[in-house]
Amino acid sequence: MRREFFSQQSFDEINVTPLLDLAWTLLVVFIIAITAAVQGIKVNLPKASNTPSLVKPKTKAVTIHANGQVYLDAYPVTMEELETRLRQYRAVDPTFPVVIKGDEKIYYQKVIDILDIMQRLEITQLGLVTQRLVK
Repeated sequence: MRREFFSQQSFDEINVTPLLDLAWTLLVVFIIAITAAVQGIKVNLPKASNTPSLVKPKTKAVTIHANGQVYLDAYPVTMEELETRLRQYRAVDPTFPVVIKGDEKIYYQKVIDILDIMQRLEITQLGLVTQRLVK
């Protein structure tokens, strides 16, 4: 039997798989486009006053500069002064939060020393400040 390459035979079935793939792709694209276009309900939000707050911020920031100098808020302190001042703040408010901001070039031991002070003083509200990664 000889097989013909270009036969004129008619097909009784239509393959719908590529059509379904196209339909699902278009459905996903339209769903993403519609959800991106909808911004929500428009409301008029209340305005806050421009007057500065009289309440002092309770969070204390411990900053370690690249040269190793330690600052409490904006004031340079030694490790002993840091422990003394944090002990005073803890006596006034036992739950005050502390954030540690360290330069990326400092030795890790400096951060560990400050974390040891926080542990001795039983300061549990503690945070480490980092930069957000930009993609």
